[in-house]
Amino acid sequence: MNTPNEKNKGGRPRKEVKRSYRLRVACSALELQIIEEKAKQVQLTVSEFLREAAFNSHIDTRQKTLPKEVLDFAAQLSHLAANINSLAYKNNAAQAFNAFERTELRQLAAQVKELTLNIKNYLR
Repeated sequence: MNTPNEKNKGGRPRKEVKRSYRLRVACSALELQIIEEKAKQVQLTVSEFLREAAFNSHIDTRQKTLPKEVLDFAAQLSHLAANINSLAYKNNAAQAFNAFERTELRQLAAQVKELTLNIKNYLR
């Protein structure tokens, strides 16, 4: 630190790592009180406590994409909903179903039952 030729000017010695960057953290009054209390319990300043918490904590990353099976279920449900909606529109307009539409309704009902079973099996 001081070389033999340097005159000691006194005062506080320089720190090895200068902390010159400041962070601003928004929190509620209750959150601030909890942070200050926890820092006090472990005899650290708030800054030291937050640094220790940041360096010694583990954050689990969240999975942002859904599994392929769930996306497939959603696509099937969307397709079924569109078909059922068009048939319901016709029914609400008091139009009778022809043979093709009745068959399509039976197929849609079977697809809904199959999809329900697939969802139950997937969740087990």
